[in-house]
Amino acid sequence: MKDVSEIKVLKTKRSIADYICIIILIVQTILLAWSGYVHSPTHLEVFHLPAGLSHWELNRYDLFRVNPPLIRKMAALPMFLTSHESNYSSYNSNPFFRAEYGVGLDTMHANGTRFVWLVTLARWACIPFILLGSWICFIWAKELYGDVAGMIAMLLWSFCPYVLAQGSLITPDAHAAALGVTAMFLFWKWLKKPTYWTALFVGVVLGIAELSKFTLLVFYPLVFILWLIVRFPLQKNMILKESVIIFLIIITSIFAINFGYDFEGTFKPLGGYRFQTKILTEHNSIKDVPLEGSNRFAGTWLAAIPVPLPSNFVSGIDLQRKDVETGIFSYLNGEWKIGGWRYFYLESILIKLPLGTLILVGLSAVITMMNIQYRKKWRDELFLLLPAFTILFIFSIQTGIGLHSRYLMPLLPFLFIWTSKTAVLFQNYQRKFCSIVVALLIWSIGSTLYYFPHEITYSNELFGGSKNIYKYLAKSDSSWGQDLLFLKKWLDKHPEVTEIRIAHCGPFDPRLVGLEFTTPPLGFNGQKRQKELSHESLGPQSGWYAIDVCFLLGGEPLSAADGKGGWIEPSGIPGYDLSYFQNFTPIARAGYSIYIYHVTLEDANRVRREMGLPEIE
Repeated sequence: MKDVSEIKVLKTKRSIADYICIIILIVQTILLAWSGYVHSPTHLEVFHLPAGLSHWELNRYDLFRVNPPLIRKMAALPMFLTSHESNYSSYNSNPFFRAEYGVGLDTMHANGTRFVWLVTLARWACIPFILLGSWICFIWAKELYGDVAGMIAMLLWSFCPYVLAQGSLITPDAHAAALGVTAMFLFWKWLKKPTYWTALFVGVVLGIAELSKFTLLVFYPLVFILWLIVRFPLQKNMILKESVIIFLIIITSIFAINFGYDFEGTFKPLGGYRFQTKILTEHNSIKDVPLEGSNRFAGTWLAAIPVPLPSNFVSGIDLQRKDVETGIFSYLNGEWKIGGWRYFYLESILIKLPLGTLILVGLSAVITMMNIQYRKKWRDELFLLLPAFTILFIFSIQTGIGLHSRYLMPLLPFLFIWTSKTAVLFQNYQRKFCSIVVALLIWSIGSTLYYFPHEITYSNELFGGSKNIYKYLAKSDSSWGQDLLFLKKWLDKHPEVTEIRIAHCGPFDPRLVGLEFTTPPLGFNGQKRQKELSHESLGPQSGWYAIDVCFLLGGEPLSAADGKGGWIEPSGIPGYDLSYFQNFTPIARAGYSIYIYHVTLEDANRVRREMGLPEIE
C-alpha cells in the first residue's frame, strides 16, 4: 500500500502533465491561427469554401462530392453567418461535371478582397478538430505508457509540420486524422468495457469521422478484424452478444453519415446510379466507360436493392476512384508524369517529417524488439500499428496518383502514440537514453518552428530544408499558392519595384491581395514551341519577376494566372515552362514557394545566348 506522501507525489505528477497539456493546446492554437491568418488561399480552398457554403444555403451535397462534407461545412459556417456574396451561376447538378470549380471561382470574384478574410475565418473554425487530435494523442499514450508518454505523443502531433501546415487550412486531411484516431480510441476503450450505450457513442463518432474523409472507410474492416483478434479465442456467448453490438456500432455510424448529408438520396436503388469506374461498370478499361457512365448491376436482381447511404456519398467514392484509375499528373524528384510511384508516399514522409521524429520512431522500434519490458500488451499496440500500416499500404499500391503526401495524415497520430513508448526510458531512470529522447524532441520541435509559419514547404535537413523542397515534391507539399500575402508584403517594402511579372500557379486571383502584374515570357522548349512563338517573345528578358517554384522544373501540367482574372494555358505545349530561371539567382523569397528575381539586360542576354535565342536590346 502506497503511503500518503507517495500518493501526493503521484497526484502532483498527474496535475503537472495536465497543465503542460493545456499549455501545449494554447500554443498550438496560436500557431494554427497565425498560420491561417498570414497565408493566402490555397488551391483547393477556393473550391472547398464555396462548396461548404452551398451545403448550408442549398441543402445539397453534390459540390466537391469527392470528399465528404463535414470539414468544409464547418469551415463555411462563419461565411454563412456573416456578410458574403453567393454566386451559383455556374452550378450544374450533372454528376459527371465538377461544378465546384466554376462555383468556387464565381464566389471568389463575387466577394473580392473580402474572400481572403472569409477563408481565414473558415480556417479558424476548423482548429478545434486539430486540438481534439492533440488531446486524444495525450490521453491514449498516457493510458498505454504513462504521463510522460502522453506529453511526447502530444508534442509530436502538435509540432508536426504536416499538422501545422494542413491543420491551418480547410482541406480535410489533418482534421480527418484527428477524428479518425478519436474514433479508434473510443472503440479501443469500448473493448475494455463493452456496453450498448458506449457502443452507440462509438458508432456516432465513427460516423462523424467517415464524414471527413473517404480514406477512413478502411476503419470498418479494421474494427471487425481488431475485435476478432482481441477477443480470440471467442466464447460462444460472447460472440453472439458482441457481434450484435458491433453491428449496432456500424448501423449507428451509417445513420450518422446519412444525418451529415441530410439523408440526401438515402436508399436510392443500386441500379439508379451511373458509375464511372471499372469496378462498378462492365468495362475492363476506364477509357471504355461512356461519358454518361454505366452500371454493371443494371438489369440484375441487385439493381432493386436500396443503398443505405447518401447518393452523393456513393457517387463521391466512385468519382474519387476514377481519378486513381485514370491517373493524374504526378511529381517526384523533379519528374512529372501521368500516374505515380509505389514508393511515393514512403519517400514523402521521410522528407516531410523532422529527422528528430523519424529517429524517435526508429528508437521506439529498437527498444520494442530488444526488451520485452518495453512492450505493452501486443493487442493494445495493434490498435496503433494496424491502422498506420494499412493506410500506408493502401496508398502505396495506388499508383494512379503520386501527389499530395497529406493523404497519409490519418496514420500520423497512431504512429506518434506508438512512438511515445520511448517514455518508458524515463520510468526506468536510464539517464543516457532519457537525454537522447529529450534531445530528439527538441530537435524535432526546433526544426519545425525554424520554418514557421511556412510548414507547407517543410523539408527536413537530410533533403536540404524548405529551400529545396520543390526539387522533390510539388503542390500541397511545396507550392500551393500560400505565399501571395508574403509577396505583397515584400513589394510594399520595395517601392523601387514599379512593375513586376508574376508566375502564379493556382485558382486564386493574386489581384485580390493587391497584386497587379503581367506574366513572364514562356521558356524555349524545342522546335515545337519555336514554330508557335517568335523568338523575341520567348526566354529571358530584363525586369523584376516573382516565380512560383512549381514552374522552375518545367511546369509540365501547369497554367499561370494572367493578371486579368484568367489563366495562360499554352496550346500544344507541355505547360507554362519557366525552367530557364534556374540560370538566375533569386535576390529574395516570399515564403519558400515564390522566388524573386531582378534580371538585368546583361544577364538576360547571357542566358539567351546559352539557349540559342537572339539577344535583345
